[in-house]
Amino acid sequence: MENRGNILGTQPVGKLLLKFAIPSIIAMQVSALYNIVDQVFIGHSVGVLGNAATNVAFPLSTICTALCLLFGLGGAANFNLSMGAGDRERAAHFAGNAAGLLILSGVCLSLISFLFLKPMMLFFGATPDVLDYALEYTGITLFGFPFLIIANGGANLVRADGSPKYSMMCMLTGAIINTVLDPLFIFVFGLGMKGAALATVIGQVASGMMVILYLRKMKTVHLTLRDLKPSGKMALQIASLGLAGCFNQMAMMVVQITMNNTLTHYGADSSYGSDIPLACAGIIAKVNMIYFSIIIGTSQGLQPIVSFNYGAKQYDRVRKTYRLAVTAATIVSTCAFLCFQFFPRQIIGLFGSGSEEYFRFAERYFRIYLFFTFLNGIQPITSNFFTAIGKATRGALLALTRQIIFLLPLILVLPMLVGIDGVMYAGPIADFAASILALLMGRAALQQMKKQELQQQMQLV
Repeated sequence: MENRGNILGTQPVGKLLLKFAIPSIIAMQVSALYNIVDQVFIGHSVGVLGNAATNVAFPLSTICTALCLLFGLGGAANFNLSMGAGDRERAAHFAGNAAGLLILSGVCLSLISFLFLKPMMLFFGATPDVLDYALEYTGITLFGFPFLIIANGGANLVRADGSPKYSMMCMLTGAIINTVLDPLFIFVFGLGMKGAALATVIGQVASGMMVILYLRKMKTVHLTLRDLKPSGKMALQIASLGLAGCFNQMAMMVVQITMNNTLTHYGADSSYGSDIPLACAGIIAKVNMIYFSIIIGTSQGLQPIVSFNYGAKQYDRVRKTYRLAVTAATIVSTCAFLCFQFFPRQIIGLFGSGSEEYFRFAERYFRIYLFFTFLNGIQPITSNFFTAIGKATRGALLALTRQIIFLLPLILVLPMLVGIDGVMYAGPIADFAASILALLMGRAALQQMKKQELQQQMQLV
């Protein structure tokens, strides 16, 4: 009776996907805009070296996102699977444990970053000219990590509880605060990189506190201190379903660090120098995240729908949700592809001025590295789909395909053959291979699910 009354199991999947995906997309867009807004104002105030510094600092933001997905998305998936099976008590335990793990991981990351900041920045690819800017910016933003992680990770729990609009408002509030304070601190108070960092942290604190206040009074379950008490078994279950998204982010971080060092190494032997490729690659990665956040938001939006219906054994609704999400992601990816191919100079121009070599490198990087953008929605949607139905191993495998299995070796090998252009050509090759594999695995999963549905119908006859 409980399952039949839950909108996740009764409303049309198209309507549900819009309801859950749109707030998730907006929340992810807001998260991406944190970095974009800083990049724009830093580019117009500090210049190319400031943009390069935010690129060097970006791997730490990627680690924050990885932890959000590991414990936030993993907790939400377990929460919805338990709710779909009708076990409210177990669902509350998962939500409480996930919230505790998010906060604890944020505090640990801040401490580690504080203790090893300079070696980290050098390892992430900082050149001598960029290092001081990177230390100045990251030395402040690291204090916001616990709030950033509970805000982004906890937003998954808020959505899983049936409040996608509130989840969106949490992220939107922080972004508005950051956008208002950035020009005030940078230009009016003349704080430069410090101003951008302070604005970011203040916005993150606001978002994090809003999520914490919501978790105290959830709609479908009531969290007690007992639910917040850490459980090793539950932590493993949460992490297992969050591994796919976490691995994908960690893989992105490994690739980015490798790419930063490759670009500076081979850039020094080219007409561009070391700092131009480093700055351009950082900007383009963050512009790509604006588009990609729509894809990730869609994949997060399908999670509660797929998890609940899979737990309730309503396989037809699971298949419909997956197909609809892949179709929507492909349409969005195609629009992004057209923008990247036809308007690269206009996009890069939003982030400040530079030499002709700067713009020439940025245009080529956009058009070559992001050539197969129109296929890029398939892999993350399919990876999250496997996580949502409890098949963590397959989800994690797919999460690793593009970044680690395909892209990383290509970034290391191709520049040895064709110089800095090898980094650009590595992108489309990896995108194409990862998309084809995701399509094949997704199709096989849908066919298997259809067989399960037929067997279920035969048992009822």
